[in-house]
Amino acid sequence: MIWTMSTSRKTLLAATLAGVILSLPQVSIAAGQAQTPGVTPSAQATDPAESAATARLDKKQFSNVKVSVDQGTATLTGTVEFYQFKADADNRVRKTKGVTAVRNLIQVAGPDIPDPVLEDKLREKLEYDRVFYGNVFNAITVSVQNGGVTLGGHAVSYFARNSALNLVNFYPGVKNVADEIQVDPVSTFDNRIRMQTYRAIYGYPPLNRYAIDPAKPIRISVQNGHVELYGLVDRQADKDMAFMRANAVPGVFDVKNYLQVANPQASKKK
Repeated sequence: MIWTMSTSRKTLLAATLAGVILSLPQVSIAAGQAQTPGVTPSAQATDPAESAATARLDKKQFSNVKVSVDQGTATLTGTVEFYQFKADADNRVRKTKGVTAVRNLIQVAGPDIPDPVLEDKLREKLEYDRVFYGNVFNAITVSVQNGGVTLGGHAVSYFARNSALNLVNFYPGVKNVADEIQVDPVSTFDNRIRMQTYRAIYGYPPLNRYAIDPAKPIRISVQNGHVELYGLVDRQADKDMAFMRANAVPGVFDVKNYLQVANPQASKKK
């Protein structure tokens, strides 16, 4: 009888211990859920891509910029002083591991300058840009709408193009920049035509006065033997003569004359 009671007690004790052990995981899970109701531990953790993107923007110029990452898409918000900083933030975050796309909602702070005023100021800056580096061969255009700047026309090299972009990107009041500048092809053939056209136009006494102001030249762009003339001249006769002189250069396929006459009506009266 004593042996039977001992066995029963052992069996009852073993069953009780087994029940306690089996209940432990449930208690642990319940305890975790009680700490953060309705949120799983993985959801509470910071996205590694977001942390890495934030670290890439740890610079003074990005102090007012915030970044969030959702399923690989990074969203940038806040303000910066110049458009260049907005573009830089985009480039930095785009290189972050785990980021597959960027929504750049950063606003450019600074003054609100009327479009015509901003366009005139930028045009003047671009006219004098790289004056000692043959800017007579650059014909870069600028237009402004709602603070957004579009650069077009032709640049003789990528250095000239990048210089123009850098100037505009850091100019106060510029909210956005669209780069539509075409860089002329690199060619010894075109270089020869470029220099011969330069000599043909500026070596002609009635036209060499356009070389006095380095910002107001007759601009020459060459693409695979095709010549384009840009700028502002005083008289229709000067426009016609520049065209004739350029067209006579050996190897030139054709010439497109985009020169503007300062006062067409006065020119006709003469």
